[in-house]
Amino acid sequence: MLHHPTVEKLYSLRLGGMAAALAEQQAQEGIDRLCFEERLGLLVEREASERESRQTTARLRRAKLKFADASPEDIDYRTVRGLDRALTARLLTCEWVRRRQNLILIAPTGLGKSWLACAFAVQACRQGFSVAYLRMPKLSEELALVHGSGGYARWLAQLAKTDIVILDDLAMTPLSAS
Repeated sequence: MLHHPTVEKLYSLRLGGMAAALAEQQAQEGIDRLCFEERLGLLVEREASERESRQTTARLRRAKLKFADASPEDIDYRTVRGLDRALTARLLTCEWVRRRQNLILIAPTGLGKSWLACAFAVQACRQGFSVAYLRMPKLSEELALVHGSGGYARWLAQLAKTDIVILDDLAMTPLSAS
């Protein structure tokens, strides 16, 4: 059987993960010991994994997080922030998002609320939720722009579809009447 046309066909069908996995399988010794279903399962698993990875990357890019590299695994419990490890672990399950509950982080300036919010957002993106990160000082400018361009209703509709909306620096500047 000619493998090159098969790999090309997989790429043309936008099954890049399967194509890459098939090429890797061809290079492995002893892969023939696996039955057809096992090899096919490996190919399908690779494709599903790559698609999930691409979707997570796209959700993170659309979120426009201030700290895109914030990771739940990097949360430091040793600093004097008063973080409860058990509560943080429960929040990282994102059950609060599924229940449509709110999360408000309150602490003095400089303790890492924005970073922590971004870490929660990264975890939510990994679990398939959409996130929008908005800084309040720039929000009034953005609202004026979408109002002027006639896209206000569309912008609000898009925001309403978002699972998590992070409003950062909420009380840092006075809110305008608009």
